Amino acid sequence: MSTAKKEYKRVTVKSLVDMKKNGEKISMLTAYDYSMAKIVDAANVDVILVGDSASNVMAGHETTLPITLDQMIYHASSVIRAVNRALVVVDIPFGSYQSDPKEALRSAIRIMKESGAHAVKVEGGQEIKESVKRILNAGIPVMGHLGLTPQSIYKFGTYTVRAKEEDEASKLIADAKLLEKMGCFSIVLEKIPAKLAKEVAESVSIPIIGIGAGNGVDGQVLVIHDLLGITQEFNPRFLRRYLNLYEEMGNAISKYVDDVKTRDFPSDEEQY
Repeated sequence: MSTAKKEYKRVTVKSLVDMKKNGEKISMLTAYDYSMAKIVDAANVDVILVGDSASNVMAGHETTLPITLDQMIYHASSVIRAVNRALVVVDIPFGSYQSDPKEALRSAIRIMKESGAHAVKVEGGQEIKESVKRILNAGIPVMGHLGLTPQSIYKFGTYTVRAKEEDEASKLIADAKLLEKMGCFSIVLEKIPAKLAKEVAESVSIPIIGIGAGNGVDGQVLVIHDLLGITQEFNPRFLRRYLNLYEEMGNAISKYVDDVKTRDFPSDEEQY
């Protein structure tokens, strides 16, 4: 299988399928605001996820559940204005699609129309198939999400690894195949055994993006605040921190405070 990297001026859902066929790994990161999205896009990340993880890292909530559809549209709109290359996918938040396919369609349409996003993401398989079908029938690209699904955290009761038992693993594989058959263009697998994730990736033709799902999948996603070390309390095994911005930013801000207190800032050169 070829691993030659093709240059994509604009990443689309078709680009991701082509990447899988060509053996090119897919990079995906979250972003929630204009300034961060501009940096992420300029670094040639393939997919930017406007995740409902904004509920945690931007708003300070314990779970992803409190964030609203209006808030997701606000974050997505900010990201879209910064992006020139990446495919922008937006989470439909909890309570906006699960029980009513008509509401699911209304939510997806609002995200697409009001933010300008390129696709939406939903959590679940068989249990939300009517909602997924309704969204897809409207021509809106859908990314699935299986394994640990944070919107269902109170059902699970824990953030531990999912699908370790045979029954849950079999259901996950069946759900992945169902989402592919229905027309989803990609699936995120979160916090499941690497062997199972690899099996899923090899059993479907659409790209499988992993987070805590090993290296046998077609791409990886991380939360940007975790990757940059802005968050400190979150330390799962799968997280690789590339910077410690919490410390670096804290030092810079402390230096600014000292300079103000000691009248060092602003200097003569920094005045008009």
